[in-house]
Amino acid sequence: MTEVSGSVRIERVQLGVRMEKRLVKVLKGLAEFEGVTLGQLLEKIVLHSFQPAPGHEGELAASPHGTRALDAVTDLKRVYGMDYDLHSFGQFDEPESLPE
Repeated sequence: MTEVSGSVRIERVQLGVRMEKRLVKVLKGLAEFEGVTLGQLLEKIVLHSFQPAPGHEGELAASPHGTRALDAVTDLKRVYGMDYDLHSFGQFDEPESLPE
């Protein structure tokens, strides 16, 4: 990564990941709300998760979302039936993939 005249030169790569369907719908909706691509939104979220809240390292991280965006997330979760949160992550149970 090289800084050039106030900007940071980056190289983006294609990433193949699997994520829970309702969560992806909420993320896409939030990206549209924020006026960014899904990739840019994910970069923003991950970079913020790397910034610890002073005095709470390992417990809290900075949130990239303002009040309006968080309200939009609440609405999107309701619309797409995303009825879980971070604390449910360890309980995800994905059925075995069906043969193609």
